[in-house]
Amino acid sequence: MNDMTAPLLDDIPTLLLEGAGFMHRGQRLLAPVDLRLAGCRRTLLMGPNGAGKSLLMRLAHGLLPPSQGRVRWQGHVPRQAMVFQRPVLLKRSALANLTYALAVQGTPRTRRRSLAREALERFGLAAVEKRPARVLSGGEQQRLALARAWLLEPEVLFLDEPTSALDPAAIQAVEDAVREFHARGTRILMSCHDLHQARRLADDVLFLHDGRLLEHTPTETFFTAPASPEARAFIRGELVV
Repeated sequence: MNDMTAPLLDDIPTLLLEGAGFMHRGQRLLAPVDLRLAGCRRTLLMGPNGAGKSLLMRLAHGLLPPSQGRVRWQGHVPRQAMVFQRPVLLKRSALANLTYALAVQGTPRTRRRSLAREALERFGLAAVEKRPARVLSGGEQQRLALARAWLLEPEVLFLDEPTSALDPAAIQAVEDAVREFHARGTRILMSCHDLHQARRLADDVLFLHDGRLLEHTPTETFFTAPASPEARAFIRGELVV
């Protein structure tokens, strides 16, 4: 597999949300957000359940259009991939899930199986290449989704709570993969509610509550001097109201 050369920070397009909000059936689910995400960083979206993390990520990735404002990339539109909390996998073998992704992106047929096997090996899945993807364990499915994203060589990777239902060993494997993506030069935007995971992975934190973006700060600042009472309560493990 051809690894990408890690780009300079200025080479990664900047994501801009300009008054981007979302309403559904007259109910505001995400208040207007002004946000600038630049550079090859690992940004974690945090907040209690229902805060709007997944919604903000879907707007950023372009899966949903904002009801107001706009979402745009400054510079070229980057190659993107997204890994969901519950991976969307085809009714095929683990290997075939990867070769299909390569076929869609136009990789020559003669290279697909070798590239797919290299990705399976990289993510510790070589032993299950013939197994149906949908009968794999939760951790294996998540690693397969990451292997598929790896083959797409994204400049920006969106991860929607990828470890929320996994055991500690599987969580470690996913976190290692996130670090490897970032080391290769991929910009990370990931949602989670695990404070320890955020401390381990994040360069900066977006904190949402009740559909509002309350904070965007470096990780150390978020944990030592949160600006909002909601963030302080969240860090203390209290119910955020």
